[in-house]
Amino acid sequence: MDLTTRYMGLELNNPLVASASPLTGELDSLRRLEDFGAAALVLPSLFQEEIEAETARYEHLTTAYDNSWPEGLSNFPTLTDAQHGPHQYLELVRRARQALGVPVIASLNGMSNQGWTSYAKQLEQAGANGLELNIYFIPADLAETGRDVEQRYLDILRSVRAAVSIPVAVKLSPYFSSVGNMAMALHEAGADALVLFNRFYQPDLDLTRLQVLTDLKLSDPNEIRLPLLWLAVLAGRTRASLAASTGVNSAEEVVKYLLVGADVVMTTSSLLRHGPGHMAALLAGLTKWLDAREFTSLKQVRGLMSQRSMRDPQAFERANYIKILQGYRAPTLTAKRTPSIAQ
Repeated sequence: MDLTTRYMGLELNNPLVASASPLTGELDSLRRLEDFGAAALVLPSLFQEEIEAETARYEHLTTAYDNSWPEGLSNFPTLTDAQHGPHQYLELVRRARQALGVPVIASLNGMSNQGWTSYAKQLEQAGANGLELNIYFIPADLAETGRDVEQRYLDILRSVRAAVSIPVAVKLSPYFSSVGNMAMALHEAGADALVLFNRFYQPDLDLTRLQVLTDLKLSDPNEIRLPLLWLAVLAGRTRASLAASTGVNSAEEVVKYLLVGADVVMTTSSLLRHGPGHMAALLAGLTKWLDAREFTSLKQVRGLMSQRSMRDPQAFERANYIKILQGYRAPTLTAKRTPSIAQ
């Protein structure tokens, strides 16, 4: 069974990628994920704002009393390069590259143009095989137009692309007014791969404490439909690699994503739920499905049910929306007699 695939210019043994999570932030768990079959590993995001906030706090503590109490500075520990800034993350990249036999993809979340390019260069120098841009931006400014938001993504990508030579992927948001056009524009601006989709933070409310909840909800298979739609539409229409990244819990979701044209399938939530060993279960389930249908290569399956390959391409468009509504049947309600008080 030939499961090899190509993603953002990297040759992979199979299409399963462990995406950014706490499991990819430690060398031991990275090794386990590789042992269980992960073909590539995306490290947790390096957050520019977190690094700079940490640096600012230390500088404030060590300089606040320079003139009034200089001898007191001796009470502060001297931070080495390995204890602050991006150095711990860069060291993880270096150690992972040395210890692992699969590609290591760094993830970056910046704030400023200088931050994006500076950290991107450092990640490349540390040995990352590729770079994933986690552009987590919620346009809460009501004066900002949709075009402004799109331009921000394109400007960030072009700056990073000009700064590094390693492959670059962009985590694409599903909230653009024209996802397909934005995907094409990102590829033209230099994206080697597109990850569909980035799951933005969505708050909830605690009605007892009247507070905003900041908890993280893991994805589930019900969320597969939106990325499934856009992967099906984009497959075969862009030269950028396509990564599916939402709702993967079993081999069933993996197969569906490959059928509509994904080059790789990423998962985080299923590994957090079931542990690193679940990667082996996903791989075994994919192989079993292919064997049962006498496929000998992943190439025979990928894109088999993309919009471009379907006899009825409208199945992914508005015409199917009408069919779904017309074909829906409400569940039959069985009336139950309510006993009276006398009974």
